[in-house]
Amino acid sequence: MSLTVALQMDPIESIDIDKDSSFMMALEAERRGHEVFHYLPRHLRFDEGKVQAIARRMSVRRERGNHFTLGEAKTVELTDFDVILMRQDPPFDMAYITATHVLEHVADKVLIVNDPAEVRNAPEKLFVTHFPDLMPPTMITSDKDAIVEFRARHKDVVVKPLFGNGGSGVFHLKPDDENLGALLETFTILYREPVIVQRYLPEIRQGDKRIILVEGNPVGAVSRIPQAGEARANFHAGGAAQRTTLTKREQDICAAIGPTLREKGLVFVGIDVIGDYLTEINVTSPTGIQEINRLDNVQIERTLWDAIEARHAARN
Repeated sequence: MSLTVALQMDPIESIDIDKDSSFMMALEAERRGHEVFHYLPRHLRFDEGKVQAIARRMSVRRERGNHFTLGEAKTVELTDFDVILMRQDPPFDMAYITATHVLEHVADKVLIVNDPAEVRNAPEKLFVTHFPDLMPPTMITSDKDAIVEFRARHKDVVVKPLFGNGGSGVFHLKPDDENLGALLETFTILYREPVIVQRYLPEIRQGDKRIILVEGNPVGAVSRIPQAGEARANFHAGGAAQRTTLTKREQDICAAIGPTLREKGLVFVGIDVIGDYLTEINVTSPTGIQEINRLDNVQIERTLWDAIEARHAARN
């Protein structure tokens, strides 16, 4: 099976080839004989009923400083592709949401991973609220008095922006911390959205766990260990990768959310677990493939492409 594949992603020249999951997806696509194209989100457009992009034929290789070749830029109809991988990084802002609306016009003709309408409906920190039995005590609000009352109930809390990513803007506030009011004022200046407040989970000091699910099934996991004095374990915040296996609780979490992910066309998902709690369901541009591959001597990108090809075959 030879497919034409488009990656809607950030500039290919700026990626870290030792960490980037999209790079692995492109490498595996080429290994299978698929024809790969690249275009930037800003080059996506809706033009009199047609969905188009300025795309370039792309070839990738694991050569630091020489990891890609791009062909001539051409305006293409997205319906000419077999598969579109929506892989641009967050923030999940109005530009991101607009891209999902544009792609939705061709979703009945082209397999888009992940399904754009379901991506739009599943922001990481909101989607998880549909599984209340799996998540830590959580409040989402702009009401300062409600947040103060929540903190009084749970003492140690974490406050973070609702649409943040990579651990940016995450604050751990202890019961005697006097900065809650000032922090909420700052968030009000920076963001129009409510904030998310959760009971602090001390297990984060031993790290959180990124689990990759393909078609709702767990295919690999990596522990992310925070730096000393740091309450964030995200790789973007300096977290270190450590080999791990799934606990019984984590297997139960995957089993609980897996059917929903499959039903919604969320083929490639990364979830975050701290202790016994599911904290995020990442559907926009999940990462972690390379870290897990190195630690477990696996090739998750092959499992992922098996699933994508199976979905494409089933559609046709």
